[in-house]
Amino acid sequence: MDIDEIRELVRLMVDNDLAELDITDGDSKVRLKRGVEAPAPAHDLGEISRAIAAKQVLAEPVVAVDEDLIEIKSPMVGTYYSAESSDSDPYVTIGSAVVEDTVVCILEAMKVMNEIKAECAGTIVEVCVKNAQPVEYGQVLFKVKPS
Repeated sequence: MDIDEIRELVRLMVDNDLAELDITDGDSKVRLKRGVEAPAPAHDLGEISRAIAAKQVLAEPVVAVDEDLIEIKSPMVGTYYSAESSDSDPYVTIGSAVVEDTVVCILEAMKVMNEIKAECAGTIVEVCVKNAQPVEYGQVLFKVKPS
């Protein structure tokens, strides 16, 4: 591992509030620890490694596919939730108008609920995932017709 990869791991730890990270890749082994002792790992390290690799390959979370639709992509690995709770209405449905600050869903990662905003203006034309479905970094969540 080079120093840039280690920096990325440290950034990942801070962003996801991880206290400890232990990765073995062939002959390379990295163990990072910060702050207080961590409870048992809540996520598979393979998912974290895939997220880091995907982050290096994929571009922005919101990318224009063609001149007609914009894809809202997952900025992280996690579990997709369409509403705040099981008895709440979904944040958005097909036909919902969105602006940059509209919350479109929640992604749960490592027991942290993250509100995902549209970051574009338009109308939702497709919801590409189902409630409580696991999603990967860069996976398309919604398709939006720009306004």
